[in-house]
Amino acid sequence: MNLTLFDLDGTLIPVDSDHSFGAFMVEVGWVDGEAWGRRNDEFFAQYNAGTLDLPAYVEFATSAWRHRPLDEALAMRERFMAEIGKPALRPEAIALVERHRAAGDLIALVTATNEFVTAPFAEAFGIEHLIAVQLQRDDAGRYTGAIRGVPSFREGKIERVASWLQGLGAQWQGFERVTFYSDSTNDLPLLERVSHPVATNPSPSLANIANARGWPQLQLFA
Repeated sequence: MNLTLFDLDGTLIPVDSDHSFGAFMVEVGWVDGEAWGRRNDEFFAQYNAGTLDLPAYVEFATSAWRHRPLDEALAMRERFMAEIGKPALRPEAIALVERHRAAGDLIALVTATNEFVTAPFAEAFGIEHLIAVQLQRDDAGRYTGAIRGVPSFREGKIERVASWLQGLGAQWQGFERVTFYSDSTNDLPLLERVSHPVATNPSPSLANIANARGWPQLQLFA
């Protein structure tokens, strides 16, 4: 069996789900439009520059919805998927996932975006295994704004994938081929760890690295 891992934002979808969800929070009036939107943009720029303080961003991003009743937040997430998320699913990306599924690959979505935002995307792609940033909850089940465990971000993606495989009774060495699709230099640790890295819709910096190392490049979106 082969193992295939997909990043989400900018890789399988042509938007950043976390940033888009934040912009949606502004649009529906759950946060102060100007100040909150500006801060959301600042965090997104930091991510693209490779300087993101992930705990600070998670605390900020979840503040838009975590103080509301969970059923209300889930209903708004469903509206986000209907209006923003599902329209971002492109046939080329769906077909790519389906090719690996048809080949019998073990597939996982490995993203630095939190599980609340990304679970519906994994479901929409029909990907059973989601490795996302886990969110801490208090004794009453309320989200606290903190990260639980190792975040699936940069080097943390390697640790989270290894832990997930261990839970399945598997390990890296047990696969003939391990493929990872990603658009970002934030994912260099995992791209370097797998046997078959694919720079997908790569940022200019990742495209330069892929060219230098002879990695295949895939442009799913125009």
